Amino acid sequence: MKAGIPLLNEVRKTSPIVHCITNIVVANFQANGLLSLGASPIMAASIEEAADVSAFSAATLLNIGTLDSKVIGSMIAAGQSANANGHPLVLDPVGAGATTFRKQTVSTLLNELDVTLIRGNAGEIAAIAGVAWNAKGVDAGEGTANIQWAAKDVAVRHRCLVAVTGETDLVTDGEKVLQITGGHPLMSKITGMGCLLSAVAAAFLAVGKNDKLEAVAYSLAFYKKAGEWAAERTEGPGDFEVHFLNALHLLTDKDLNHASLFIQEEVF
Repeated sequence: MKAGIPLLNEVRKTSPIVHCITNIVVANFQANGLLSLGASPIMAASIEEAADVSAFSAATLLNIGTLDSKVIGSMIAAGQSANANGHPLVLDPVGAGATTFRKQTVSTLLNELDVTLIRGNAGEIAAIAGVAWNAKGVDAGEGTANIQWAAKDVAVRHRCLVAVTGETDLVTDGEKVLQITGGHPLMSKITGMGCLLSAVAAAFLAVGKNDKLEAVAYSLAFYKKAGEWAAERTEGPGDFEVHFLNALHLLTDKDLNHASLFIQEEVF
């Protein structure tokens, strides 16, 4: 990872619009998180305007957390518009293997759209890769499959970046793998932390188009750093969310420049 890339400053300077077709559990937290970061959120799920909104947005996020058959058409329309206008498109396949409906929807979206990034937990990426894994509903669950291999396979098959987040994050383009350490266990106690991360990654992709792999890795490192910063100031899950939003607002690129968070591995 190149030190000193001021992507966070670039997000705050340009305030990219991030179009989120997302789930009802996390919409408010996601919007507040993007605002705290310095980006500009817009939530538009109606088929009548989804394509138009993605056309003027700097990035689009599709999140299937509270999946409704009526919104699938909107996701496809928004994604096609993002593709046509050259904007990054992020897919958050929440609970991809939990039900047949979710698995089929993810397959449809990946077949119909050119996704820039798939951001999920180990269970979700394993489901897309078709490898055995004991996912726990929408949570990562446990398994013995090689998730790094699964992520690379998905990246190659769908010609996109894949980020697997957890205790240690990884992001791959199918040829390289970047691993990101850090964070704090309290991050797993707040609903929507992963969903917000997908939106944050979309914002970083909007300003980091020249090196998308490093832009995603930078967003993951920033997010983990924010979790550490918030945990130092909190008593538990109740006030962690408040401190985390403050961290998104207050941290700078310099806070990342001094951290050795990236391990690059050449593969294939």
